[in-house]
Amino acid sequence: MKLRRDIFQAISDPTRRAILVLLTSQAMTAGAIADNFEAARPTISKHIQILNECDLVTSTQQGREIYYELKIEKMKEIDQWLAQFRAIWENRFNQLDHVLETLKNKKNEK
Repeated sequence: MKLRRDIFQAISDPTRRAILVLLTSQAMTAGAIADNFEAARPTISKHIQILNECDLVTSTQQGREIYYELKIEKMKEIDQWLAQFRAIWENRFNQLDHVLETLKNKKNEK
């Protein structure tokens, strides 16, 4: 049985986020992923394990190699959660733009 971890805890780590970015272009072995980092391979393997436990990556065995691949569906869940905040931020920025434009117009009227 797979242990389920919190996906937000998983993506809070910069190394794990970098691994996810690497996997956006292609499936990679743990060794190929580790080659992109200064950390020891067991450390990178632990990061991959956490991403796997969170269902952010999936693994497929091809011969003797295990390839890791990004699970887009899970990334969409993160994006949907963030979307609610994006709407709030955009609304606040629009309000700020309106205030700044009003102040600018008042200054130009003087």
